[in-house]
Amino acid sequence: MAGVSVVRGAKTLLDKVDWQVREGERWVILGPNGAGKTTLLQLAGARIHPTSGKAGILEEVLGAVDVFELRPRIGLSSAALASQIPEQEKVLNVVVTAAYGVTGRWREGYERDDERRAFGLLNEWGMGPLLNRPFASLSEGERKRVQIARALMTDPELLLLDEPAAGLDLGGREDLVERLSELARDDAAPAIVLVTHHLEEVPPGFTHAMLLRDGGVVASGPLEEVLTAENLSETFGLPLDVTVNAGRYSATASR
Repeated sequence: MAGVSVVRGAKTLLDKVDWQVREGERWVILGPNGAGKTTLLQLAGARIHPTSGKAGILEEVLGAVDVFELRPRIGLSSAALASQIPEQEKVLNVVVTAAYGVTGRWREGYERDDERRAFGLLNEWGMGPLLNRPFASLSEGERKRVQIARALMTDPELLLLDEPAAGLDLGGREDLVERLSELARDDAAPAIVLVTHHLEEVPPGFTHAMLLRDGGVVASGPLEEVLTAENLSETFGLPLDVTVNAGRYSATASR
C-alpha cells in the first residue's frame, strides 16, 4: 500500500498508510478499537477499494483487476465471513466450499481431491472428528479452527486472520496461539497477517508488526523494534510496561 486512505462520509478510517508485506513474512497488526485494523484487512483481502492511494495485492492493483479472480488467492478468516455461514452447514462443507468462494453448499459439485484436502486441513487443526457436526453446534474455539482451515483450503498466497482469538477462554486462546506459532514457523505457509487487540495473542514466530491509531501508522517493521513500551504506550494512549518471556509478549499499565 502506498499513501492509502479510506474515507467514509466525514470519517477517515485509514490515513495515508504505507505498508509492504513480503513473501514469508508474518505480520501482526495491533491497535485500539476504531484504529482501522479491520479496514486494513478488508483492503488486503480485496473486499474494499481505497479512497485514495494505491493498493497492490499479489502483483495486481485494486481497481485494475477482477477481484473475484484475486480473492481465491487470499485466505481470509473473519467474524463477518463466519456470520455468512449457514448454521446447519456441516463442518466439512464449511471448509470445502472455499474452493468456490461460497459459504453454503448447494448444488455445486466438488472433486474428491477437494474433499480430501478439506478433511486433511480439519485433521491438522484438530477438527477431523467433528467433520459432520453442524457449524452452529461448535464451541467458539472450534469455530475459529474451522475458519482457519477454510482460509487455507485454496492453498492461498496470503493468509489474513482478523482477531482469530476473539471470544476464546484462556485454554482456547493458548491452544490457538500455539497452533498459529507452528504455522508461522512452517516455511511452506503463505505470508500471514494477523489482527488483534491484545499483545498476549502474538504467536512466537511472527516477524513483523504494525501499530495503528486513529487510522494512522504509529510504527511498522520488525517485531522486536515495534513492540516497545514507548510505541505501545503511544498506540493505546496510556503508559505501558512491556515484558517478553519465551517469545510471548505482555503489557500492563505503568504504576
